[in-house]
Amino acid sequence: MTDNEFLLQDRLQKIKQIINKYGEENFYLSFSGGKDSTVLSALVDMALPDNKIPRVYANTGIEYRLIFEFVQREREREHPWELVIIKPSVPIKQMLEKEGYPFKSKQHANTVCRFQEKGMSKWVKFYLEEGYNWSENRCPKILRYQFKDDWKGLKISDKCCLRLKEEPLKKWQEDHDRPYAIIGIMPDEGGRRASAKCMAWKTKKRFNFQPLVPVTKEWEDWFIEEYNIKICDIYKPPYNFGRTGCKGCPFALNLQEELDMLQKYFPNERKQCEIIWKPVYDEYRRLGYRLRKDRTKEKDHQYTLLELYENEMIV
Repeated sequence: MTDNEFLLQDRLQKIKQIINKYGEENFYLSFSGGKDSTVLSALVDMALPDNKIPRVYANTGIEYRLIFEFVQREREREHPWELVIIKPSVPIKQMLEKEGYPFKSKQHANTVCRFQEKGMSKWVKFYLEEGYNWSENRCPKILRYQFKDDWKGLKISDKCCLRLKEEPLKKWQEDHDRPYAIIGIMPDEGGRRASAKCMAWKTKKRFNFQPLVPVTKEWEDWFIEEYNIKICDIYKPPYNFGRTGCKGCPFALNLQEELDMLQKYFPNERKQCEIIWKPVYDEYRRLGYRLRKDRTKEKDHQYTLLELYENEMIV
């Protein structure tokens, strides 16, 4: 038995053990349509072939078109389980204007939000301090102006994912009495997910099961090829996308590369990003931070927000 096969058997055994222990009727699988959640769904089916655990997809309105179409096709295929599509209660543009826009990282956005709401605090001072071993987690000098009292610029927060994904999923859990969530988190993805260590953690009302924590991207690719797992075309040539979260997300470290790829293959979706995230993109370009200062002017049609709604490009 190879190392890859051993890890597969280990994951199947753990999935079967945990789900049987707590009862299949208590679980749902958070399904994004991305590579990780597709692999996770396939693993659950291999461990429990006739399971009826619902897959739940949160359609934020800023998902890649190919991902959304993949999810719709999966919903139409015959499965023992149901694929449910839910939406946030507030459209993204309205939510961003009210709550604030993502900027740099969740840590940075959260800290700026605290400062904008309550002023200077120990937490904010700690984030602004220099000379520590954890300096990579401190505020870069180029963004320190956002912590000055006289800065009246962009409203910033880290509540985007909370409002568009986490809260709608939590509400669905409560409405359908499915307190146990199966989540496709992998430490390989970096960011906050890089700190994911536990395969399962429980609170009084919720239980999160993360079977992919010990898995690497290399193993995932082996599993997809070995078992002919159908994944979204966006991960295949000619696109070869590496990540498919919310498109154009300002938190993305390789944002300029992502927008260039969108311009090449999905120009209308690039325009959607430019409209939704415009205040952040404008600030990034002004600073020369993550985005080029001089953006090449597009000569083709510029969609208005109304046209994007009419073309169902925004929920």
